[in-house]
Amino acid sequence: MSYGILIVSHVPEIAAGLPKLLKQVAKDVTITFAGGTDENGIGTSMEKIGQAIAENSGDEVLAFYDLGSARMNLEMASEFADKPVHIYDVALIEGAYVAASLLQAGVALADVEQQLRPLKIKGDK
Repeated sequence: MSYGILIVSHVPEIAAGLPKLLKQVAKDVTITFAGGTDENGIGTSMEKIGQAIAENSGDEVLAFYDLGSARMNLEMASEFADKPVHIYDVALIEGAYVAASLLQAGVALADVEQQLRPLKIKGDK
């Protein structure tokens, strides 16, 4: 079983930039991203997210996002995905960094999720 990481941000440059940081600690983990609207404006695109899920070579994808409406598009895109997508309500940079470094070290998904719990953003979900 292999796991990949997906970054979703309202800002294309954030979505594209964060994988550069993650690759410093997770060179062997597949990391894809989706940022901005279809016109590359501020926002998110279900189509871009779906494409990033499909392009991720992981058997399962751990998804991290910046704001609530990105979660909505992630949920919709994951319904059409051909692989499981795990969506995490955690601080974007810190959560993705923790997950990437642990996946690189071969840590099991349940243990990765346990390490993500303290980074959870408080809210309705």
